[in-house]
Amino acid sequence: TEVTERLEEVVKIWTKQIRQVLVESEQIRREADDVGPSAELEHWKTRMSSFNSLLDEIKSSRVKKIISILQAARSKTLKQWKELDGSITLAANEAKDNVRYLYTLDEFFGPLANASPVTMMEHIPSLMNTICMIYCTSSYYNTSEHLTSLFLKITNQMINTCKMYLCEG
Repeated sequence: TEVTERLEEVVKIWTKQIRQVLVESEQIRREADDVGPSAELEHWKTRMSSFNSLLDEIKSSRVKKIISILQAARSKTLKQWKELDGSITLAANEAKDNVRYLYTLDEFFGPLANASPVTMMEHIPSLMNTICMIYCTSSYYNTSEHLTSLFLKITNQMINTCKMYLCEG
């Protein structure tokens, strides 16, 4: 029982740390007012990397051994652990899915940033069709919160491009 108690303390510490990561990942992002759509992709890539690393750690043999021992001892700490494991898996899947869909927009980010306003406008219909496809097919990115953030960044990029065009002319 002494070993079980020690292992339960370890799992409690992990649980607290993982909860902190989950809470931080759900906090509102603080971004510059003029940040472009590439920042959205970078955000989800970073989040995907973080949660995949966390999943790799949770699936390591060391963690599995500790969880197995606690399962054999019928520890009550495992209920929270399983819930967190599910939350991490869900967050990792969301990030992976969002990165996959946002990569389909990546081809538009260059023209939005580097083209003249007239040339930039030629890309808008295709960009909107791609966003519509994402909205209709994505399991996670089809919320008004995500799309508002994306449209805001696209608009920021278009404004910055137009400002640069006006200042150069």
